[in-house]
Amino acid sequence: MSRICEITGKRAQNGNRVSHSNIKTKRRFNPNLQVKKFYIPEEDAWITLKVSAAGMRTINKKGIMACLDNALQKGYIQY
Repeated sequence: MSRICEITGKRAQNGNRVSHSNIKTKRRFNPNLQVKKFYIPEEDAWITLKVSAAGMRTINKKGIMACLDNALQKGYIQY
């Protein structure tokens, strides 16, 4: 399973772990993903999405259907 948010498209980023002696080694910054079920009243159905915390706030602000339409348009999810 890929670590990509299905609403915002957030994915893992690369960076450096910096020690006290300033030695830099590679590390990954993973998004805060949660597997969550959402109810769609227009279709009277439940869907399961892998969503970041920022994606959940976006769904609360705009609504699930607007977010799904936007994610389909940008190519984050396919149906």
